[in-house]
Amino acid sequence: MSATRYTYLGPEGTFTEAALRTLPEAATRELVPMVSVPAALDAVRNEDAAAALVPIENSVEGGVTATLDELAAGEPLMIYREVVLPIAFALLVRPGTKLSDIATVTGHPVAQPQVRKWLRANLPDALWESAASNADGARLVREGRYDAAFAGEFAAATYGLEPLVKDIHDAQNAETRFVLVGRPARPAAPTGADKTSVVIWQHDDRPGGLLELLQEFAVRGVNLMLLQSRPTGAGIGNYCFAIDAEGHISDRRVGEALMGLKRICPEVRFLGSYPRAGVLPADVTGPRPGTSDPEFTAAADWLARCQDGRP
Repeated sequence: MSATRYTYLGPEGTFTEAALRTLPEAATRELVPMVSVPAALDAVRNEDAAAALVPIENSVEGGVTATLDELAAGEPLMIYREVVLPIAFALLVRPGTKLSDIATVTGHPVAQPQVRKWLRANLPDALWESAASNADGARLVREGRYDAAFAGEFAAATYGLEPLVKDIHDAQNAETRFVLVGRPARPAAPTGADKTSVVIWQHDDRPGGLLELLQEFAVRGVNLMLLQSRPTGAGIGNYCFAIDAEGHISDRRVGEALMGLKRICPEVRFLGSYPRAGVLPADVTGPRPGTSDPEFTAAADWLARCQDGRP
């Protein structure tokens, strides 16, 4: 296993690489681009890399299904931190290309919903075809396969292209969240501004089934930050749910919610507790009355006294 190698969704010039380079430790790691999210994560599973950075959520399109599905299946992995990167696209072309020359465009599938309105207004007749990543789309433009690619402006120099149009986004303040994933280990100590991620499976599809699962969080005052359903592949109506909850597994309210889920779900996969990107403990609203750790401890002490005949 290479303890100094990090993989990421490549090729060079992706937003994922830009996000990875914001991490202080990236300066001392070998950064290896991979052709897909599964390939990046498999390198960690196979001990060819210590960690992988992959996209998991976009503020416009929602969850990145390739990452959610990979984390839900196969050998377990754990999220150790997250990076949130503002996203704006440039239209990259070969030198000399004009807007009127563009008949085909490409980019990652998650990019398309973020530039759909711009495309309709400026290139209504252009044919869109998806690429494995935005940077891979830039590579295909360099090779002459497409006329233009939506990618980060920083990718232009890598692929010998020019940014014909800059700062393209249908939604203001669009962001993508990336996660650094490694092999399972003890979670880092809580910071006071944390997030816990799990994947849960239902026993069966029935009225109120999802509500029963969500109540495990609600009754303990745990705020949910992401709820994404994904098909299990076992037939229509069979779903698992990827959930991000506010708090750390060591918080009593979060830990007890996870125990509650474990009692009623056929499978619960813990994906990690890790610091929230760009959030300080002072920014976090405290737990609602009755759900703080001291109150859980006091309630447990009261129950023990009752069991001992000392109510």
